[in-house]
Amino acid sequence: MKHASLAVLAAVVLAAAPLRGQSLLYRPSNLGGTWVTDAGVVQFNFLHRFYVSPAPQHFVVNYPTFTLATGLGHQLDLGARFATRSIVGLANGAQSTNETEVYGRWRVHGTEGQPGFAIAVTPAYNFLAKSVDGELGVDWTRGALTLHGAARGVSRRLGQLGKGAAAFAGGFNARLNPYVGASADVGSFVSPTVRAAWSAAITFLIPGSPHTFSLQASNATSATIQGASEGVSPPLVLSKVLYGFEFTIPIHLKRFAPWIHRSPKPVALAASGAAVAAEVNMTAIKFAGDAVTISAGQAVRWTNRDPVEHTVTFDGAAEPGSPVIPPNGSYVHRFDRPGTYTYHCTPHPFMKGVVVVK
Repeated sequence: MKHASLAVLAAVVLAAAPLRGQSLLYRPSNLGGTWVTDAGVVQFNFLHRFYVSPAPQHFVVNYPTFTLATGLGHQLDLGARFATRSIVGLANGAQSTNETEVYGRWRVHGTEGQPGFAIAVTPAYNFLAKSVDGELGVDWTRGALTLHGAARGVSRRLGQLGKGAAAFAGGFNARLNPYVGASADVGSFVSPTVRAAWSAAITFLIPGSPHTFSLQASNATSATIQGASEGVSPPLVLSKVLYGFEFTIPIHLKRFAPWIHRSPKPVALAASGAAVAAEVNMTAIKFAGDAVTISAGQAVRWTNRDPVEHTVTFDGAAEPGSPVIPPNGSYVHRFDRPGTYTYHCTPHPFMKGVVVVK
């Protein structure tokens, strides 16, 4: 039972391969970009940067930022960011170092990552600064290159009573191949006394998943509108460079529907009138009875007993495969020619089976 539960949990992750999520291949580390979360998806990003002091102490100071957003449909989403030990708050003498920002985003034009321009408006409120903030983001994509620009405004900068400010930022993403990219950005408040924030990163798309991962160097400690507009400076740290990573995790709520609705309605697919000579259950993320033998003209029925979707995909296109088979769904296929037909599940390629037709 324990192994089956682990297999189901692994399948929930692996089954997300065809689904979308925010990609760091199209957004530099310190820019919000124009991404709008799809409806029915919760986007969770974990940004972790740290500073290591010189010898002999070598103590580590961590600066994480957590981003959570969900799609509202119609090119809208709503999100929040929480950053601990905000370097902006420390630098300006704020009473707290925990920076919380709530924001909305409306993508006015275009689609992130598609050729041409995309434009998004992001109003926000920063609780640490008690400030109404906002960002206008513009992306331009051509081939493997995306250029970014952002204009920002805040009604009250952290630690500075009654002082509003404007900031500007720009950056780029260069995709070296479908799985690896590089990015850099720079941004700053319009003030000669403010150190500009910058970042550089190398990004990886995890194959077969909607997750991306980036290794970063930066001098900004949070991803909020204010935090990404001002770089760290001594004496807060002796070095001007922080290192870290970011990981994107889209959570598609429809993947959990079978756990909420315990008995989904049965669905029959394909040749329902064929004479079924063999049954194969898809359970515990495997084909139970992975090898069956039938005669030409007979059919096999596959039934999905798992809480995640599966497919029956024949190797080498020997036979037409199934569409996505939902939980409690079944698929029937008739074999008219003798032969050995191997198959697998597309979302879970480790699931394999064979049909021998005599």
